[in-house]
Amino acid sequence: MAQKEIEVILMRQLASYLAMPVILVDAEGNLAYYNEPAEALLGRRFDEVGEMPKEVWSTAFGQSEEDGSRIPPESVPLMVALHEHQPVHRILRITGLDGVSRRIEVTAFPLEGQGGRHLGAVSIFWGVEKQ
Repeated sequence: MAQKEIEVILMRQLASYLAMPVILVDAEGNLAYYNEPAEALLGRRFDEVGEMPKEVWSTAFGQSEEDGSRIPPESVPLMVALHEHQPVHRILRITGLDGVSRRIEVTAFPLEGQGGRHLGAVSIFWGVEKQ
């Protein structure tokens, strides 16, 4: 496995201490980490899942619009932040690895290092009740 950038390592460390659900992907879009609070919404412990290629994780969680229509993998907030280098915020539904559908609110942003290095993206999210 390739050596990770120090900023990605530090972001993972920070996420592990936060009480809000956080997902971290590397510069290629591969799932690098999600913290314990995210495990409850994603339906499985990160230790059981581990790092995943973007082709796997971007479809594994069954992301859809609130009306149930499928969100294409390239339109998932974390992938938009990664590829378009801009923050994204939206409400959507995910089906966790436990098969449970949940309504979540997501804010994703690119992770940029000094010297314009693109390091990946981060998603912070939380479960929301129907309003």
